[in-house]
Amino acid sequence: MTTKELLKQVRQIELKTRGFVNEVFSGEYHSVFKGRGMEFSEVREYQIGDDIRSIDWNVTARFGRPYVKIFEEERELTLMLLVDMSGSQLFGSLQKTKREIAAELSAILAFSAMKNNDKVGLILFTDKIEKFVPPKKGKPHGLRLIREILSFVPEGNKTNIKNALEYFNLTIKKRSIAFLISDFIDDGFEKILKVVGRKHDFIGVVLSDPRERELLEMGLVKLKDLETGNIRIIDSSNRRILEAFNEFNKKRIEKLNSLFVSSGLDKIEISADSTYIKPLVEFFKLREKRW
Repeated sequence: MTTKELLKQVRQIELKTRGFVNEVFSGEYHSVFKGRGMEFSEVREYQIGDDIRSIDWNVTARFGRPYVKIFEEERELTLMLLVDMSGSQLFGSLQKTKREIAAELSAILAFSAMKNNDKVGLILFTDKIEKFVPPKKGKPHGLRLIREILSFVPEGNKTNIKNALEYFNLTIKKRSIAFLISDFIDDGFEKILKVVGRKHDFIGVVLSDPRERELLEMGLVKLKDLETGNIRIIDSSNRRILEAFNEFNKKRIEKLNSLFVSSGLDKIEISADSTYIKPLVEFFKLREKRW
């Protein structure tokens, strides 16, 4: 797309997601993702009901009446977005591709973090690390991240989640919040996923399209693998072929679900045929109940 078209699309995403952030996700984000601890803010005179353990004895002795220390949550956090840019993300049987959905989700998460004065960084990956944008604050930085996701042309076409997680784990030393946005059509990342989950607050965002989960009976269908370029024509009216295709995808999804459960990590499922608002809200509500 041209620069003008890109900026227009970025602006549209900003306008679309800003309302969601202001009305819902900013407050939910703040309550769910806590700071690293408490830091000293100020002192004030003791009031009935204050914890006597918070009395500042030096200030109390100086003024001859009791003063207590006031602490605030050490809020600043780092949010990292790990976004899959492989060929399969360009698939979309409805209005939007998975990459376009990933851009909107990234905007909501990034603007929610920035509204809470947190830093946001970005890792774009295929079967290699395509681009790393260090965490920073500010709206211009957030808009840059959206532009990168929408317009970046990757060198690779395949998927290597293991490589992306290893790079993230080595690059971001301090504990952070990490959302990996992908269709997770890959394997071999099971061990590193658990390692990352122990070090960081990791959430998987699983994107899917209804035609990936289930193939309908449509006669002869030409299927193209967007990552390898391989083309295959199948007869979807053949019951055995149809059942085998759907069973394969069903088992793949079950395996992924089992992996997240066994790893003790959160997962948000986003389907192209329904709004992403509901699963996002449900995720935040579920996390809030745990605190």
